[in-house]
Amino acid sequence: MIRIAIIGATGYTGSELVRILIHHPDADIITITSETHTGKTFSTIHPQFLGICDQILTSADDLDDEAVDLVFLALPHRVSMEYVKKWQHKRFKIIDLSGDYRLSSADVYEEWYKTVHLTPELIHEVPYGLPELHRKDLVSAKIIANPGCYPTATALALAPLVASNCVDTRSIIIDAKSGVTGAGVKSTSTTHFSNVQDNFMAYALKSHRHTIEIEETLSKLQHSNSLASPVIVQFTPHLLPVDRGILVTCYATPNDSITDKSVQDMYESFYRDEPFVRVRKTPPQIKQVRGTNLCDVFATYDERTNRIIVMSAIDNLVKGAAGQAVQNMNIAFGLAETTGLQHIPLQP
Repeated sequence: MIRIAIIGATGYTGSELVRILIHHPDADIITITSETHTGKTFSTIHPQFLGICDQILTSADDLDDEAVDLVFLALPHRVSMEYVKKWQHKRFKIIDLSGDYRLSSADVYEEWYKTVHLTPELIHEVPYGLPELHRKDLVSAKIIANPGCYPTATALALAPLVASNCVDTRSIIIDAKSGVTGAGVKSTSTTHFSNVQDNFMAYALKSHRHTIEIEETLSKLQHSNSLASPVIVQFTPHLLPVDRGILVTCYATPNDSITDKSVQDMYESFYRDEPFVRVRKTPPQIKQVRGTNLCDVFATYDERTNRIIVMSAIDNLVKGAAGQAVQNMNIAFGLAETTGLQHIPLQP
């Protein structure tokens, strides 16, 4: 059994980790922490777990590092790296669900997150935990950077095109939409019910932090191609009046002649052996992946406009966060990748 500590388990991502791991055959949740609710039961904060997980919440300062094999950091950026700095030499592995180790350098991080990085020397050592693209880097990793939700959906949508160098990577347009849980458990004026209900809005135009994560993730697919152009994306996120789910629509211009069938064949081939990516014949819907670690992808070519259109759908709390973290755990500990993650979508 993998002995697990979940640090910061009172947010949406932390509770989703418990939901998945509670039935994982190789996982044993030893510790769940909360600095604001220490001493309360987990089910007091998340009543859906009553009688299922009534574990007492403790402080992260009380963690017995000899008692755990893996720590999930379900914490906000800026906060998470404080724990990595403190625990980097401990015996356990760490999977960080924040954005603190996803980017290529401290300089890039500080430009987009507007804060000084506490452990810049670690950034190059921490692999990016998108298994479909970086599986081999995760096997022996001590620390893994779990990807963001928008970058996961977008990278899986565009990876076959970028990896094959068949599109203009300087003019990719990404129209992305997320449910409100992507903003975290703390309500704001933007995510308040009265603002979200019966409404639909774009936000963080030109400045969303996931823009650089998407560009860097896709750029890594070009390293073997000396003629490749930089990946530059126009990323516009929108807030859907739903609780969970991400739907991404990407537009790319092909470099050479292409057909609808060749695009579909490319995606079928690229993802043939991937257990969590389903290549669909019709556009995906968020309810078709709800509650699962699946990513549904649909690709087509519009001859009239000479554009490739790719759509992807994920559950932002599962494949976009906790489920992918468990997928990374499975790889890092030599388990079958699908262990504990074979959920059927909740529809309706």
